Amino acid sequence: MLFFYAELLGKSPVESSPTFVMFVLASGVMLGLWSKHTVEPVATAPGGAELAFAVADNHAVHALYTKWLQRGLVIMQAPATMDFGYTFVASDPDGHRLRVFAPSTPSVS
Repeated sequence: MLFFYAELLGKSPVESSPTFVMFVLASGVMLGLWSKHTVEPVATAPGGAELAFAVADNHAVHALYTKWLQRGLVIMQAPATMDFGYTFVASDPDGHRLRVFAPSTPSVS
């Protein structure tokens, strides 16, 4: 899990053990990730979370889609336009959803 997210986020964790990693994101949000095989209490919902990554525009969505495909990530949803923006969904090794999206610009009435 450490190497998967370190490469995905392009940064090293601020805390790491064999079953847990923590990253500080650019916004200051702390992202802590436990291994589903060792978390206490036992996690019962497979793939029970979705992490969303907002990017600048549709080109950035497509660039990450291509990069993640080349890395061998499982793609759960190919790039598509949805009501909130342009997006795709991949999964991490524990089956959690990783959504990348470029928010749509609100229309002016």
